[in-house]
Amino acid sequence: MQPNRWKSYALVSVQFACLAAIALTGPLLGPPLLLALAALALALGVWALLTVQLQNVQVLPDPRAGAQLVRHGPYRWVRHPMYAALLLGTLALVLMQPSALRWLIWLILLVNLLIKLHYEERLLAHHFAGYKAYMAESKRLLPYIY
Repeated sequence: MQPNRWKSYALVSVQFACLAAIALTGPLLGPPLLLALAALALALGVWALLTVQLQNVQVLPDPRAGAQLVRHGPYRWVRHPMYAALLLGTLALVLMQPSALRWLIWLILLVNLLIKLHYEERLLAHHFAGYKAYMAESKRLLPYIY
Protein backbone atom coordinates (compact mmCIF):
# COMPACT_ATOMS: atom_id res chain seq x y z
CA MET A 1 0.00 0.00 0.00
CA GLN A 2 1.46 3.33 -1.06
CA PRO A 3 0.81 6.48 0.97
CA ASN A 4 -1.74 8.91 -0.41
CA ARG A 5 0.10 12.21 0.04
CA TRP A 6 -3.09 14.26 -0.28
CA LYS A 7 -4.76 12.24 2.48
CA SER A 8 -1.66 12.45 4.69
CA TYR A 9 -1.42 16.23 4.36
CA ALA A 10 -5.17 16.67 4.87
CA LEU A 11 -5.12 14.65 8.10
CA VAL A 12 -2.13 16.58 9.43
CA SER A 13 -3.71 19.91 8.43
CA VAL A 14 -6.92 19.14 10.32
CA GLN A 15 -4.85 17.99 13.31
CA PHE A 16 -2.86 21.23 13.48
CA ALA A 17 -5.93 23.38 12.84
CA CYS A 18 -7.68 21.72 15.81
CA LEU A 19 -4.63 22.12 18.04
CA ALA A 20 -4.39 25.82 17.16
CA ALA A 21 -8.14 26.36 17.61
CA ILE A 22 -8.11 24.77 21.08
CA ALA A 23 -5.07 26.80 22.10
CA LEU A 24 -6.57 30.06 20.81
CA THR A 25 -10.07 29.67 22.27
CA GLY A 26 -9.22 29.36 25.94
CA PRO A 27 -6.60 29.58 28.64
CA LEU A 28 -3.39 27.57 28.64
CA LEU A 29 -3.21 27.58 32.44
CA GLY A 30 -5.78 26.36 34.90
CA PRO A 31 -6.39 24.46 38.13
CA PRO A 32 -3.56 22.27 39.47
CA LEU A 33 -5.33 19.01 38.64
CA LEU A 34 -5.74 19.99 34.99
CA LEU A 35 -2.17 21.29 34.85
CA ALA A 36 -1.06 17.90 36.18
CA LEU A 37 -3.04 16.20 33.41
CA ALA A 38 -1.42 18.47 30.82
CA ALA A 39 2.02 17.77 32.35
CA LEU A 40 1.34 14.02 32.17
CA ALA A 41 0.43 14.41 28.50
CA LEU A 42 3.58 16.42 27.88
CA ALA A 43 5.71 13.81 29.66
CA LEU A 44 4.17 11.01 27.58
CA GLY A 45 4.78 12.97 24.37
CA VAL A 46 8.40 13.73 25.26
CA TRP A 47 8.99 10.09 26.27
CA ALA A 48 7.59 8.94 22.92
CA LEU A 49 9.71 11.46 21.00
CA LEU A 50 12.89 10.49 22.83
CA THR A 51 12.13 6.79 22.32
CA VAL A 52 11.91 7.14 18.53
CA GLN A 53 14.69 9.77 18.54
CA LEU A 54 13.92 13.24 17.26
CA GLN A 55 15.64 12.76 13.89
CA ASN A 56 13.19 9.93 13.13
CA VAL A 57 10.04 11.89 13.99
CA GLN A 58 7.72 12.63 11.12
CA VAL A 59 4.40 14.44 11.33
CA LEU A 60 2.97 12.67 8.28
CA PRO A 61 1.62 9.16 8.86
CA ASP A 62 3.70 7.85 5.92
CA PRO A 63 6.51 5.46 6.95
CA ARG A 64 9.98 6.69 6.04
CA ALA A 65 12.31 4.62 3.92
CA GLY A 66 14.74 2.89 6.26
CA ALA A 67 12.51 3.39 9.30
CA GLN A 68 12.61 0.81 12.07
CA LEU A 69 9.67 -0.46 14.06
CA VAL A 70 9.87 0.79 17.66
CA ARG A 71 8.39 -1.50 20.30
CA HIS A 72 9.95 -0.24 23.52
CA GLY A 73 9.36 2.71 25.81
CA PRO A 74 5.73 3.84 25.69
CA TYR A 75 5.36 1.92 22.41
CA ARG A 76 5.49 -1.28 24.46
CA TRP A 77 1.94 -0.53 25.69
CA VAL A 78 0.41 1.68 23.00
CA ARG A 79 1.18 1.98 19.31
CA HIS A 80 0.40 5.72 19.14
CA PRO A 81 1.60 7.38 22.34
CA MET A 82 2.08 10.75 20.63
CA TYR A 83 -1.58 10.75 19.55
CA ALA A 84 -2.57 9.74 23.09
CA ALA A 85 -0.48 12.62 24.46
CA LEU A 86 -2.14 15.09 22.07
CA LEU A 87 -5.61 13.94 23.04
CA LEU A 88 -4.85 13.98 26.76
CA GLY A 89 -3.16 17.38 26.64
CA THR A 90 -5.88 19.02 24.59
CA LEU A 91 -8.53 17.44 26.82
CA ALA A 92 -6.88 19.17 29.77
CA LEU A 93 -7.01 22.48 27.87
CA VAL A 94 -10.68 22.02 26.98
CA LEU A 95 -11.52 21.21 30.61
CA MET A 96 -9.81 24.44 31.74
CA GLN A 97 -12.56 26.42 30.01
CA PRO A 98 -15.15 24.06 28.54
CA SER A 99 -17.49 25.36 25.87
CA ALA A 100 -19.52 23.81 23.12
CA LEU A 101 -17.04 25.13 20.56
CA ARG A 102 -14.00 23.72 22.35
CA TRP A 103 -15.69 20.32 22.83
CA LEU A 104 -16.60 20.26 19.14
CA ILE A 105 -13.02 21.05 18.14
CA TRP A 106 -11.71 18.35 20.50
CA LEU A 107 -14.15 15.80 19.04
CA ILE A 108 -13.04 16.74 15.51
CA LEU A 109 -9.43 16.22 16.65
CA LEU A 110 -10.35 12.85 18.16
CA VAL A 111 -12.09 11.64 14.99
CA ASN A 112 -9.26 12.97 12.84
CA LEU A 113 -6.60 11.20 14.90
CA LEU A 114 -8.58 7.95 14.86
CA ILE A 115 -8.84 8.14 11.07
CA LYS A 116 -5.15 9.03 10.87
CA LEU A 117 -4.04 6.16 13.10
CA HIS A 118 -6.11 3.59 11.19
CA TYR A 119 -4.64 4.89 7.92
CA GLU A 120 -1.14 4.90 9.42
CA GLU A 121 -1.55 1.35 10.70
CA ARG A 122 -2.47 0.08 7.24
CA LEU A 123 0.69 1.73 5.89
CA LEU A 124 2.82 0.37 8.73
CA ALA A 125 1.44 -3.17 8.34
CA HIS A 126 2.44 -3.03 4.68
CA HIS A 127 5.87 -1.49 5.46
CA PHE A 128 6.93 -3.66 8.44
CA ALA A 129 6.71 -7.46 8.37
CA GLY A 130 6.31 -7.61 12.18
CA TYR A 131 3.66 -4.91 12.54
CA LYS A 132 0.67 -7.27 12.62
CA ALA A 133 2.25 -9.24 15.47
CA TYR A 134 2.94 -5.94 17.26
CA MET A 135 -0.72 -4.99 16.81
CA ALA A 136 -1.77 -8.24 18.47
CA GLU A 137 0.30 -7.54 21.59
CA SER A 138 -0.33 -3.81 22.09
CA LYS A 139 -3.22 -1.36 22.15
CA ARG A 140 -3.72 1.71 19.96
CA LEU A 141 -4.10 4.56 22.48
CA LEU A 142 -5.04 3.33 25.95
CA PRO A 143 -3.03 0.53 27.60
CA TYR A 144 -5.10 -2.63 28.12
CA ILE A 145 -8.24 -0.93 26.73
CA TYR A 146 -7.98 0.42 23.15
